[in-house]
Amino acid sequence: MESTILDLFHAVDALDWDGVKAALDDRVEVDYRSLFGGEASSPTRDELVESWQGIVPGFDATQHLLGPLRIEQQGGDACVAGTHVRAYHYLEESVWMVAGHYRIALKGKDAGWRIAGIRLDVFYQEGGADLLARAQERALALPRVSARARTER
Repeated sequence: MESTILDLFHAVDALDWDGVKAALDDRVEVDYRSLFGGEASSPTRDELVESWQGIVPGFDATQHLLGPLRIEQQGGDACVAGTHVRAYHYLEESVWMVAGHYRIALKGKDAGWRIAGIRLDVFYQEGGADLLARAQERALALPRVSARARTER
């Protein structure tokens, strides 16, 4: 369970989209209302990855620092993990840091645990949230960047 969560965020930061997909269930309940407003959504794995591909590669780097994880069993094939997070987003020598708490729902499958829900409750932010729009513009201009290509940038 814990490794699935860590694998997801390490893969996001490395732009390892196959690794991201491997950690996600077929459909993921996503709730970032405390950060962006709007509504929670339920995209497919591919839709969620595509939306992240439209943002994350536009940053010079991201780093999600988690922990510790607290796992609550919800039955034999389901659990919910809670963890604090500091998510750093770097772009052109500027930093946007989001501090908060994740609640991550996982489902057990024959192939292992998969993330079926992600909810972020923001505690505070530092730096320029305007970096998000700039990163989106940059990501749209880039080809879909692999983990290997990121290390070469």
